[in-house]
Amino acid sequence: MNDFYTILGVPRDASDDEIKQAYRRLAMQHHPDRNGGSKEAEEKFKELTEAYDVLRDAQKRAAYDRYGEAGLKGAGGGGAQYHHVDLSEALNIFMRDFGLGDLFGGAGMGRQQNGPRAGADTKVEVRLTLAEVATGVSKSLKLKLLDPCDRCSGSGAENGSQPTRCPTCAGTGEVRRAQRSFFGNFVSVGPCPTCQGEGSTIASPCKSCRGEGVQRGDSTLPVKIPAGVATGQYMQMRGVGNAGSRGGPRGDVIVMFDVQDDEKFERDGEDLYTEMLISFPQAVLGVELEVPGVLGPIALKVPPGTQSGHIFELRGKGLPRVNASGVGDLHIRVQVWTPKDLSEAERQLIETLDRVASAPPARHDKGFWARMKEALGA
Repeated sequence: MNDFYTILGVPRDASDDEIKQAYRRLAMQHHPDRNGGSKEAEEKFKELTEAYDVLRDAQKRAAYDRYGEAGLKGAGGGGAQYHHVDLSEALNIFMRDFGLGDLFGGAGMGRQQNGPRAGADTKVEVRLTLAEVATGVSKSLKLKLLDPCDRCSGSGAENGSQPTRCPTCAGTGEVRRAQRSFFGNFVSVGPCPTCQGEGSTIASPCKSCRGEGVQRGDSTLPVKIPAGVATGQYMQMRGVGNAGSRGGPRGDVIVMFDVQDDEKFERDGEDLYTEMLISFPQAVLGVELEVPGVLGPIALKVPPGTQSGHIFELRGKGLPRVNASGVGDLHIRVQVWTPKDLSEAERQLIETLDRVASAPPARHDKGFWARMKEALGA
């Protein structure tokens, strides 16, 4: 095998843009239709496309740079599988690179598969509370889904009749069309317009479903929602959605999550944040409180001398990590509450406290609370 970089005429450290520009220039030059169908041009075009197909792919290029051709065959730990392309694959790569799409059928190249079509996917939104998120929850979803027709059992044909092979596509489900372009004549492949790609037609459609093989009905779908989910996340339940037409497989149900806001908490991933008001005496003297937790009250010990705005962190009291081990934390910010309206007795106490707290203590004087006790006559 020739060196791919030499084939495209680029250095080994060439950028992706340089590789693409080189390929485009050489592919236009050696395109078979621009060379009168020359066998030599065709082989050169295949060679160029083969080199470009490897060097434009980061994984293939890395395997080729490290192990050469052996790396492209999966040897040497490269893991990248590679095979020689035929002309239709080469032309498809060329056309896709110009944004023109595939013009040839073939495995792995977007070819229409004949046969019954799969059912469409269904999206449903589920609202959850924060408590449900904390524990996970099982719900029953009521949906309107397409089910196989009771009359024809999903075949689409009236009793006593059978689907027949499509006369337009001879049962292949696809038709080929010749197209003229500035490169020459190409053949495009698409679904058959008569049978819609199914390969068969129904002469006597079912009177109940009109040949579709499906009918709409009410369905109940149990779903188990894991703990820790968040708004915008979803889970995909495969093969339980709408039935496909004429015996086609069922589609999927996509369950979208919408977690309701909780006035007590702000959420950041698996961590929760809340605020707790305490009085000035509680901040000075310390207090044991019950603070809100997502699953119920939690005991919190506020030590003496706690400053307003201090944040306490309770490990493992937040939300579970979705589909992973571990639980987030609960962050509690304490805020000293300042009353707006005071009774006369409360005002006198605050004024006395202000006088005591403002007086600088003399040397070897009694402590603050001893002087406060004396001032109050206790």
